[in-house]
Amino acid sequence: MEIAGRVVRNAAFWMPRRAPSIKNTPSGPETQVARLPFLRQIGRKGAETAAEFPFSVPVVRSLTTLAFPEPVTFFVGENGSGKSTLLEGIAAAAKLPAVGSADLAGDATLVAQRTLGAALQLTWNRRTHKGFFLRAEDFFGFTRRLSAMRAEFLRELAAIDVEYEGRSTLSKGLARMPASRSLAEMEQRYGIDLDANSHGQSFLKLFQSRFVPGGLYLLDEPEAPLSPQSQLALMMMMQDMISQDAQFIVATHSPILLAYPGAAIYSFDALPVQRTEYEELEHVRLTKDFLNQPGRYLRALREASE
Repeated sequence: MEIAGRVVRNAAFWMPRRAPSIKNTPSGPETQVARLPFLRQIGRKGAETAAEFPFSVPVVRSLTTLAFPEPVTFFVGENGSGKSTLLEGIAAAAKLPAVGSADLAGDATLVAQRTLGAALQLTWNRRTHKGFFLRAEDFFGFTRRLSAMRAEFLRELAAIDVEYEGRSTLSKGLARMPASRSLAEMEQRYGIDLDANSHGQSFLKLFQSRFVPGGLYLLDEPEAPLSPQSQLALMMMMQDMISQDAQFIVATHSPILLAYPGAAIYSFDALPVQRTEYEELEHVRLTKDFLNQPGRYLRALREASE
């Protein structure tokens, strides 16, 4: 299967994680253990009793500690369960840069989440300042911002060409250099126009350009613009980055993403939040049941509309 320009070998991709390797040393065999995730756990700094949002959200009110023992952690639950709110609070507490239409620290829609972030205690195995926070709905604002920046660079270059008409090639080249260099770097990283691709292709292009080794990545419903095949491509990218010492915390509804091997899954449909197994998730059971018996569900829909 061809995904994002790469051939996915199903058996290789779904193999369990390797056991620790053994190497011989002068004093005997030594086990090489994989490095721990960056963020070890989160907790509340104090007993916040405020009744307003976000402390009114049941999962926030009941939160004591939440551990992240694996490189990949998923938050899953129904809409309104609080998974996105907590993820946003963690992003604020970790001071991660946001990929969106506004920076996390200045985003007017995240004022309450910044208050939550200030009330969270983050415990690190190792601190990292690499990575980012991304909400799927912010991606389209990000592409608009890139388009506006590109248009501004082009206008600046055109104005320089007019201003320096008749002057030497050297002087014009020096004047064009800052804008030309910035435009070239942006196009090299993101392509000429993210809007020219499908939403899913643009999303994957963004991940390809922004994922770096040793980063902490908080993703809120990244499956939104992605087809099932593109979700597999995202999982491949995650696997590549985890092999380069990255950590992911993802809020999702996707049974495909949730199947990532070895991931820790927390259900936000329980109070307090509980770690659960993939096969026990209502999202997974319902999807499997529907795919096995679509007619039964469609009959129920028809009967309900009559």
